[in-house]
Amino acid sequence: MRREQLTGERDTIAALATPPGRGGIGVVRVSGPRVERIARSVIGRLPAPRVATYCEFHDARGEAIDEGIALYFDAPNSYTGEAVLELQGHGGPVVMQTLVGACLDAGARLAEPGEFTRRAFLEGRLDLTQAEAVADLIDASSREAARSALRSLRGEFSAAVDRLVERLTELRALTEAMLDFPEEDIESFYREDALRRLTDVRAQLEATLASSQQGSILRAGIHVVIAGQPNVGKSSLLNRLAGEDRAIVTPIPGTTRDALRELVHIEGVPVNLVDTAGVRETKDEVEQLGVERTWRELSRADVVLLVVDATAGVSREDEEIVARLPRDGTLIRAFNKADLLPPGARAPRADSSRDVHVSALTGAGVSTLAKEILRAAGWASSGETVFIARERHLRALKAARAHLEDAAARLSEWELFAEELRQAQGFLSEITGEYTADELLGEIFGRFCIGK
Repeated sequence: MRREQLTGERDTIAALATPPGRGGIGVVRVSGPRVERIARSVIGRLPAPRVATYCEFHDARGEAIDEGIALYFDAPNSYTGEAVLELQGHGGPVVMQTLVGACLDAGARLAEPGEFTRRAFLEGRLDLTQAEAVADLIDASSREAARSALRSLRGEFSAAVDRLVERLTELRALTEAMLDFPEEDIESFYREDALRRLTDVRAQLEATLASSQQGSILRAGIHVVIAGQPNVGKSSLLNRLAGEDRAIVTPIPGTTRDALRELVHIEGVPVNLVDTAGVRETKDEVEQLGVERTWRELSRADVVLLVVDATAGVSREDEEIVARLPRDGTLIRAFNKADLLPPGARAPRADSSRDVHVSALTGAGVSTLAKEILRAAGWASSGETVFIARERHLRALKAARAHLEDAAARLSEWELFAEELRQAQGFLSEITGEYTADELLGEIFGRFCIGK
C-alpha cells in the first residue's frame, strides 16, 4: 500500500511526551487540525510559531492549572507535519494529568502509542526506517547503539536502500527497452552491460546487508547462555564478565536454581548473560525445575557458553549437553580453573578453535573470552558505518538478494530477468515504507511509547 493511500482526515491528538512520574519539567504535546482552538482554550491565544511563550494553563472552567512555556509549530514545519502545540509545565503527575485533560476537553483525543511518529511518516517527514530509528534511539542500551540509531534517523540507511532502488530502476528500464525492441541487434551488448550493472548492485546490497546485520546485533544484543555441570564455575564466570558479584557462589553443587540475567557491554555491544542451573540428574524437585529452565534457555541462545572444568577436561556429561544443543547454535567451550593447570598446559580435549582457557578466580583469559563471544555472534568491529536494523529489514534485504541471484541465472531469459528485478525492488521498497501494509504500520508504531 502506498503511503498517500494511508492518509485522510484525522483527529487532533494529545499526550504526555515526557516519562510519567515526578520531574522538574513535564511536556504535553498536541497535534492536528484543532491545535489553534485548543491553544485558545488552554492558554488564551495561539503563540507565534517557534517562539517560547510564557503563559498560564487553564482548564475548561477557566481555573488555573499551572504556568510554563508554550511552543507552537505551524504545519508543515513540525515533527508530525501538522500544527503542533507543546506545553511545558512542572512535572508533577497531577499537574500533567490535569493539563492533558484540559486538552481533551478542548477537542483532542488521547494519542495512541507511536501516533505522533506515525503521522510524521504519513506526512512524509520521515520514511519508515527513520521512524523506527526514533524508537531505537530512545531504547538504545549502549552508546554505539545510539550512534547507529542516529545514523538511521538522519537517513543514512534509507539513502543506502534508495541507491540500490535507483540502480535497479535503471537496470529495469534498460531491460524493458531491450524487450520493446527485440529486432535490434543489441542483445550481446546488453547482456554484458546488464551483467556489469547487476554485479554492482549485488555488491552494494551485500555491503548494506553486512552493515545491517551488525546493527541488528547492536539493537537486539547477544543472548549468551552459560551452561555446564554443577560447580564448574558458571556463576563465578558470570560475575567476572559482569565486573561485580551478581550470582551467589558457594562450593555446594546446585546453588543456582533459576536463570540469572545480567546485561553487560563488550566493546559497546549489549550482551545478555544468562547463568543457569547446573545440568545433572537430580531428585531435588526444585533443582529439576531449574534444569528444565536451563534447557529452555539453551534453545533460545545466540551463543552457548559451555563451562568445563579445565583440570578434568571434557567429560561424557559435557558431551551429552552438547549433543542436545540446537544444531544451528553457536558453541564456545570455556575451560575454567585454568589457573590450576601447569604453566603452558592445555585442558584435556581442548582442541576446538572456539575453546578458551579462563580463570574466573584470577580473571586470566576473560578478555579473550569476551572477544570470542562477539566473534561467535558475528560482530566485527571494523569502524565502518553500521545501521540499526530490525528483523524485517534483514528479511527484506535477504529476499532481494535471493531475487538478484535468480536474475543472474536468467540473463538470457529477459522476461524472467525483468521479473526477478521487479521482485527485488519491491522488497527494498518495503524497507523505507514506499509500499507498506497498514497492518505492518500498526505493529511497528504500536510498540512506541505514548507521546512519541
